[in-house]
Amino acid sequence: MKKWLILAALSLLFSGCENKKGAFLERVTSHHYQQSTVQRLIDTIKAKGLTHFGTIDHSDNAKKVGIALKPESVVLFGNPKMGTVLMQCNPSMGLDLPLRILVTTDYKGETTLTYTNPEYWTLKHNIKDKKCLGIIQKVHIAMQKIVDAVAN
Repeated sequence: MKKWLILAALSLLFSGCENKKGAFLERVTSHHYQQSTVQRLIDTIKAKGLTHFGTIDHSDNAKKVGIALKPESVVLFGNPKMGTVLMQCNPSMGLDLPLRILVTTDYKGETTLTYTNPEYWTLKHNIKDKKCLGIIQKVHIAMQKIVDAVAN
């Protein structure tokens, strides 16, 4: 009986690691290959009127130093007007801005888009200002829509 209780407790603990509302990281599986997903992400960002600040290709950088790394890129983007307001609430927000989405492909060929849930910033940066909380909520919704559009 004791073993069953321990197994049940462990399964509940690890079931919380899945992508659920309130998670620090949100992950969506793409129906496209790595390069196509990255390009779709950049195109979607620009189509939404956001600024694409750049793309970091971690796997290409690793290759340059002779190390193999599965396909992995980070796309940096944002809205400087909203970002500036968030940094006025707390300058430490500059650590998480501009926004970023990680696109990676595992060894099975599954490509995913991963980003930090913006609502986590309220804890990390001690954001309590109602205006900033509203912006963070809008950013979260926008990131969900962007990732969903890119993935499908």
